[in-house]
Amino acid sequence: MKCIEVDVAIVGAGSAGMSAYKAARAHTDKVVVIEQGPYGTTCARVGCMPSKLLIAAAGIAHAIDGSAGFGITVAGRRIDGAAVMARVRRERDRFVGFVLETVDGWPEAHRIQGQARFLAPGVLCVNDDLRVNAARIVIATGATPNIPAGWRERLGDRLIVNDDVFNWATLPDSVAVVGTGVVGLELAQALHRLGVRVRLFGRGGRAGPLTDPVMQSAVKGWLQTTLPYSGSASNLDARREGEGVVVEWQDERQAAQREHFDYLLAAAGRRPALSGLDLDKAGIPLDDKGLPRFDRNTCRIGDSPVFIAGDADNDRPLLHEAADEGRIAGHNAGRYPEVRSEARRTPLNIVFTEPQMAMAGASHAELTSSGAAFAWGEASFADQGRARVMGRNQGVIRVYGDRADGRIRGAELFGPDVEHLAHLLAWSIQRGDTVSDALACPFYHPVLEEGLRTALQGLARALRDQADA
Repeated sequence: MKCIEVDVAIVGAGSAGMSAYKAARAHTDKVVVIEQGPYGTTCARVGCMPSKLLIAAAGIAHAIDGSAGFGITVAGRRIDGAAVMARVRRERDRFVGFVLETVDGWPEAHRIQGQARFLAPGVLCVNDDLRVNAARIVIATGATPNIPAGWRERLGDRLIVNDDVFNWATLPDSVAVVGTGVVGLELAQALHRLGVRVRLFGRGGRAGPLTDPVMQSAVKGWLQTTLPYSGSASNLDARREGEGVVVEWQDERQAAQREHFDYLLAAAGRRPALSGLDLDKAGIPLDDKGLPRFDRNTCRIGDSPVFIAGDADNDRPLLHEAADEGRIAGHNAGRYPEVRSEARRTPLNIVFTEPQMAMAGASHAELTSSGAAFAWGEASFADQGRARVMGRNQGVIRVYGDRADGRIRGAELFGPDVEHLAHLLAWSIQRGDTVSDALACPFYHPVLEEGLRTALQGLARALRDQADA
């Protein structure tokens, strides 16, 4: 078996792994990146960018469908599924190309293709024919979709995950989407708007990441009027039937239901892609689920010279967080034994449905579980001026403030283009702004940001009422 010695070995070349490589090379040139799959990062190849391309096409179709409300009739509307998917793949490949150019610029000796596993602490085996002795290791293997046991065997190629959608040559006639997380919501709505017959399945009635009961209620009400939605499906089962899938379930009244689809899209979350690494041989602390115990401000696993970053650590499975964690892990692995703790950015999460969902700072659930004393201000988009002008007057936002010092602690948002409001709030929270600081900023008219001002004004009143009580 061939053997090489390196200072840093990075397992995985996704967003976190690429960021870790760049950071580690600032300290040492004895670095290798081990990747078992194709280069291109999950976001560029099958994640963020392809889904947004599909969502963009769906948005155009929906705008045409809604044009009559503005007194505009569009004749000859037709969705060419093959053309839609051709653009998705073409633009996807363009984004992947940029990533491949970056990887191709790395020294060939720094790139190893193959499956890595631990043989012992600091020792990796790749493809059973290469031994890598690494003084420090960064695990950046990403995540893999959750698929219920037995579904792959029963459904065969009629079972798909989000990765598979973007390789379609054309749009199918029908898709069952199981899972009401970010991926399920985004793809179900996009496919529905593009003329695909869709049914979205969930459990327990919860949909999306928002945790405030008021926000969840708003999302549920929207879903029930937007697309076929079974949010509390029980005893859900699926089987292959010809060139399609039959899904059977019980609805909220426990009535038996049955529907046939071309495909079943499994979108019930993702789990860290750590199987096959033989972590039990790595000499690192693992929790009761076999996941590494790590410090999120150093990305270091226990007191070992092993670091973890990106979706593999299951902390904040978002691209910008993966890049940040990769940078932290890479720098600490590169300059080890000096390990520095770095402050993390304010949490920011966005769901690209329409209306959009977003979270900035601490969520309602986090504030509640921590016992924080907080107040909230709320604003509805139903009668918000700019939202009505655009014909997109749906949703509600809630902003949370600390009762002790008046600082903005977090927000949950559901409404038109709230990705921008969430950014403003995340920046404000990271600066440590109080509600008064935010209200002292300019608000133009007529803009959606006026809805944010309404929520902040409500929060300011709630804080004053508490102080006067």
